[in-house]
Amino acid sequence: MIQTPFLAVDGIVEIYSDAGVFDGIVLIERLNTPKGLALPGGFVDIGETVETAVVREMKEELTLDVTIESLLGIYSDPARDSRFHCVSIVYVCKAFGVPVGADDAKEAFVYALDDIPYDKLVFDHAQIIRDYYASKQD
Repeated sequence: MIQTPFLAVDGIVEIYSDAGVFDGIVLIERLNTPKGLALPGGFVDIGETVETAVVREMKEELTLDVTIESLLGIYSDPARDSRFHCVSIVYVCKAFGVPVGADDAKEAFVYALDDIPYDKLVFDHAQIIRDYYASKQD
């Protein structure tokens, strides 16, 4: 039997006010192990595109409709997830409204980029957010 890594998507969801002002990005408090803060995301279902998966996962975990703005990157280090080898495709998404934690998200928070608690992030999400922040500086 062929073994391959699990395939997941994560979203860096940029929250904007009704006036179009950037408020910050969404982090969730995970309901499941490993506990801590994380980017919202989840696994790609069989027969689903990664783009459809990220939009679906953001709706399930944040109760928000998102628009994909860009692909940030693909994160594939076998050690990035202590549970198993998991490859994540990370998209930058845009949304309006207030995120509400649902499904696998215990709670959802909007953080200004300068206020992100990197020491509380699980997986490799601190590195992903640093990569995102660096891309915003270009």
